[in-house]
Amino acid sequence: MMYKLITFDKEENYINDFLMIPRDLYSPMNIVQNEKEERELLLEKHLLSKYFKIYKLIVYKERSACARCIVTIYPGDDYSCIGFFESINDIECSKLLFEEAKRITRANNCKKIKGPIDCSFWIKYRLKTNNFDKKPYVSEPYNKEYYMELFLAGGYRVAESYVSNYYEKPPMFNYMDKKCMERYNKFTNKGYHIVSLKEKDYDIVIREIYNMLMELYKGFPVFKSISEEDFLQQFGAYRHILDFSFVKIAYYKEEVVGFVIGMPDYGNMLYGKLGFLKYIKLFLKKIRCSNYVLLYMGVKPGHYGLGSAMAYPMIKNAKKRRSSTIGALIKEGKVTQRYVKNKIDSSYTYVLLECDLE
Repeated sequence: MMYKLITFDKEENYINDFLMIPRDLYSPMNIVQNEKEERELLLEKHLLSKYFKIYKLIVYKERSACARCIVTIYPGDDYSCIGFFESINDIECSKLLFEEAKRITRANNCKKIKGPIDCSFWIKYRLKTNNFDKKPYVSEPYNKEYYMELFLAGGYRVAESYVSNYYEKPPMFNYMDKKCMERYNKFTNKGYHIVSLKEKDYDIVIREIYNMLMELYKGFPVFKSISEEDFLQQFGAYRHILDFSFVKIAYYKEEVVGFVIGMPDYGNMLYGKLGFLKYIKLFLKKIRCSNYVLLYMGVKPGHYGLGSAMAYPMIKNAKKRRSSTIGALIKEGKVTQRYVKNKIDSSYTYVLLECDLE
């Protein structure tokens, strides 16, 4: 088979072909593509575009687009990022992308490539490695099952591992995790207040969360700081899709010292055009859902154990609603991976990969 690699800029025909590839690879139930965001990035008009430089690649077989990726370079970094990777199941095809990514990386004086990273920590990163028989949950990095094989054949190795724990629906009676309950009582007796976020406090608390995230997540692989203004814009729509009873804020002496952000499992409903029927479905999911995804957790230093204490009211919520939950995208080895471990029904696994060029 004859493949041809194209490096393009802002040509409309290539942009359209780039955006089309996921539609050819995934069913409507499994596609997690945000076309609007991808187009903004390709045109370098995304609010985060000022932080990095991108190289846009697409592979054709005859006249059909069959693989794509974006290589991202951050000023001063010794590594590049490969993301928005999609390909047919052919090592020869994907190899063209990987080899060009290596060339671009060397030309920018970088020593390795990390991925998949869709331009930014704040957009999407990591490669899914199991549970492909299940539909994607909201915010999940989702890809074809054979992508791991393609990356390994391209010279990549596993650098970091992550897990999302699926917790079974609690029974109506006689279930509450004892350790979390004890931690909750311990902290409340010390004067901590763990409450659901009120919508009227959203604008104030989201800024507190921003400050905590910038400090707590700075040691994470591929983390990049962004301005408060850009953070608020990037996540501004969250206030319309969150169920605030699944957003817990911990206060101590009137200071925000911890948070947990959960969201109804919208699956892939947040992508694509928002018509009237989809709007109704989203609204119904928001007010009552059978599964909730715990996306972010943070605790300020000096408040050890507060995370499991905040998990207690989340468990109570899930019990009240007879809902399952997913503790999403936890780095292997973190204490949060072990929360309520006796109630884990199954686990989703993900990796971050690296390719060394020296």
